[in-house]
Amino acid sequence: MKSFIIALALLASLVACGSQQQKSVAQPQIVQPTTYACLVKNVYPHSVDSYTQGLQFVDGVMWEGTGEYGSSQIVTYSLGDSEPKVLNKLPRSEFGEGITLLGDELYQLTWESNICHVYNPKTMQKVRDFRYPGEGWGLTSDGEKLYMSNGTATIFKVDPTTFNRESRITVTLRGEALNYINEMEWIDGRIWANVYTTNYIVIIDPATGVVEGVIDCEGLLSDEDITTRTDVLNGIAYDAATKRIFVTGKRWNKLFEIEIVKR
Repeated sequence: MKSFIIALALLASLVACGSQQQKSVAQPQIVQPTTYACLVKNVYPHSVDSYTQGLQFVDGVMWEGTGEYGSSQIVTYSLGDSEPKVLNKLPRSEFGEGITLLGDELYQLTWESNICHVYNPKTMQKVRDFRYPGEGWGLTSDGEKLYMSNGTATIFKVDPTTFNRESRITVTLRGEALNYINEMEWIDGRIWANVYTTNYIVIIDPATGVVEGVIDCEGLLSDEDITTRTDVLNGIAYDAATKRIFVTGKRWNKLFEIEIVKR
């Protein structure tokens, strides 16, 4: 955690020093994020074959979108299930990314195919496809609009009926753009997002892009649970009815219910 924050602080100071020579350049407001640790409340099985790209908990059921060419699919399972139910598989030419359910439709991004698939979640029949520029990474919803990441510091606010981008925010940590925003979840008016290649989750104000909190998830998965196939932390789900928060990772053998506490 310290190295993560210190490195960004150093970068911010270097930028500030350069800006002093160009007095006309205004600096953004620096906001100190609250730092949190993870407390594990419950542990559930998770398929080691699931390269987790999207995660959402709806009406007692976990929905998960997975990636990799030839293995991308959408699955569901109840907490405690050891084997997920496969609902849909993408063509071998497509790499699945983030998913989200909004209303009576399920949205699924693809990484480099520039396609968002939309399904009827009850039948898994495809309703339509949308095209978009650039890569698709994470996807979430506030109940009305979609929010989409693309691996940079940008999050797009998207109209779910047209997939037109209505606006964008730049995610900033201590005044500096934070890249690799990946899987996302809407929790109590904030966007929680995995930062790809790290064990950190950031809490983002969707109106400004400012990171208000940084959650350190280091050590969630024990050394005994890590194999050569185990990949990074990725996947956040929220049970709004009980306020439970779940996290997992790519090919992790466990799904964790966590509570965050201030450091």
